[in-house]
Amino acid sequence: MNVLQAHLALLIVALIYGGNFTIAKIAMAGGDMPPLAFIWFRALTGLLLFGILQTTMVREKVDRKDLLWLLLCALFGIAINQSFFFIGLNWTTPVNASLIMTTSPIFVMVTAAILLKEKITGQKVIGILFGAIGAATLILFGQEISYHPRQLTGDLMVLINATSYGIYLVLVKRLMAKYQPLTVITWVFGFGLLMVSPFAWQQLGEIRWEAMSTEVWLSFAYVLLGTTFLAYLLNTWAMTRVSPTLVGTYMYLQPLFAAIIALLAGKDTLPLIKIISGIFILGGVYISSRKPKSIEKTKKKLA
Repeated sequence: MNVLQAHLALLIVALIYGGNFTIAKIAMAGGDMPPLAFIWFRALTGLLLFGILQTTMVREKVDRKDLLWLLLCALFGIAINQSFFFIGLNWTTPVNASLIMTTSPIFVMVTAAILLKEKITGQKVIGILFGAIGAATLILFGQEISYHPRQLTGDLMVLINATSYGIYLVLVKRLMAKYQPLTVITWVFGFGLLMVSPFAWQQLGEIRWEAMSTEVWLSFAYVLLGTTFLAYLLNTWAMTRVSPTLVGTYMYLQPLFAAIIALLAGKDTLPLIKIISGIFILGGVYISSRKPKSIEKTKKKLA
């Protein structure tokens, strides 16, 4: 029953993140809520809510020697990751952003090979090439017939976001093995808030609270409570009951949910070039994450 509940939790997480691509864009529409100000509120919400849970449920202290690692996790997991995502999403489309984000597992493998000396097999190289081709196709040719430099910039920023998130997952691996997830997340959001505050300060004064519609307020609440808090909480809970590999595979559902939600909301289109790009990206991720034994079994069946 616990495993079934974990699967349900991960499915909800994928749905929350899938909706985030469209809903976060709605919250920033019209410029009432600037991107960096949005990130500041997200970091603050994460610190407050997870901080309350951490102090009441865990009460775990962190060694001074690990503060640098937490700082790096905050840099790549909050400051760079969220800044480039929200600014990039403000300039590109939900489907483009969701497809590019699926390259994160590929960047995890590359970063792990560099930092953790994990071996990259030929199978993983093929997967990386497939993902790179898909991302490059989407960025270079996935625009409208009329050329939009701003959308191209947005795609590139989301790609940087995906890279940053991949680095974060590798860096946070050793901390999650030593501390409770709530402790790590609280510190990461705390350092992240300190990092984004100097850049968000000016935009905080540019928020037009009185101009925000009900739709924008609901979108704002969705990102703060859903994407920032509930998704992290459910993910953390599920990781205590199933393997991290299974948790990671649910990320591949995000583009599907994002595309369906964006299309239903009339916020995006799905031309052939995006379908082809998505196939290459998801195919690359699948090949890279597939176990070698599975491939050997397939070869034996075909022989």
